[in-house]
Amino acid sequence: MSKPSEYPAVVILDGDMAGQHWILEDEVTTVGRDDICTIVIPNRRISRQHIAIKRMPDDRYIVEDLESKNGTWHNGNRLEGSRDLADGDEIHLALSVRLRYIGSGITAPVTQDLPDVIPSAAFRGRLKIDTEARRVFINDEELDPPLSLPQYRLLEMLYMNSHRVCTREEVVEKVWPEAMGEGVSEQAIDALVRRLRDRLAEADEDWQYIITVRGHGFRLDNPD
Repeated sequence: MSKPSEYPAVVILDGDMAGQHWILEDEVTTVGRDDICTIVIPNRRISRQHIAIKRMPDDRYIVEDLESKNGTWHNGNRLEGSRDLADGDEIHLALSVRLRYIGSGITAPVTQDLPDVIPSAAFRGRLKIDTEARRVFINDEELDPPLSLPQYRLLEMLYMNSHRVCTREEVVEKVWPEAMGEGVSEQAIDALVRRLRDRLAEADEDWQYIITVRGHGFRLDNPD
């Protein structure tokens, strides 16, 4: 699938699926948690069938909220019913996962080389992550020994979402997905954050990479 497509596309900006994209060739593209959806996002905050993106007879595309439990936002505004889509529009599902609509006017290629839709700040700075190899670098030096799996999962989530604060609920969902039904204590989350801070400080004691935003969660401060 290397030929260009005249159809528009959507790309995921956040989380484990960041960078994945879909060409909107069908008349109706559904997005949600259910396996029957065209785009399946396994996030418990997203409804089974959350939104639909529809191609209209005049070749306009619209986004429609499918009575989702936690809501949908279009360019920062709560979506009620449906709204026209334009190139670059952002669709925020349950204030958890963001999509970007890439209009057909730019001819999106059906490859991994879509426009730069992931915030560039995620890939600049002292700290860098090779997400495929799961390797972490600070000032171009690899962390050795590697982070534990929970530490890596937390850091990768903050890194891929460096433009926003990640909630404690999102930390639990990312780091301990098997424990979602049982719950994870606040003390366990704080202990993990503390251990990760200590590991990063071993490589760069001059900077505090993980910031606690009281009452909200955590964010990554990754200086250029």
